[in-house]
Amino acid sequence: MELVVKLLSLTAIGAIELWAAIPAGLAMKLNPVLVGLFSAVGAVIGASVIVVLGDRVRNWLLQRRGKKDPEQRGRIYRIWERYGAIGLGLLAPLITGAPLGAAIGISLGASPGRLMFWVIIGIIVWTILLTLAGTLGLEGIKLLWQ
Repeated sequence: MELVVKLLSLTAIGAIELWAAIPAGLAMKLNPVLVGLFSAVGAVIGASVIVVLGDRVRNWLLQRRGKKDPEQRGRIYRIWERYGAIGLGLLAPLITGAPLGAAIGISLGASPGRLMFWVIIGIIVWTILLTLAGTLGLEGIKLLWQ
């Protein structure tokens, strides 16, 4: 029962922020494979909820943020202009978190299916890298590259 509670907690944390879920799971002394798997599942759930809500999130963000001059737009918008859904999906789990990245992508008019595909790929990539870094430490990662 204790394991189930830990895994559900890990999934819930992952739905909010992947960067917090992996260290939390490792701190709970869970198997790194389980940490990566349940953190990634949580992040996918969080991003999926945002994509499903789609238009509501888009309208809310536009009302909240309003329209900005191109010079005032941030890093995420520049990534969107240059790389589109692929770049946003791959980098959002790292920069903003998967749910917020999905919300931004929807607000910028990304195709929900295409955006979700690339967000999931980004979640998988960053989950593997962060779990390896947390498990092996930075010195262990350096040894893998030598």
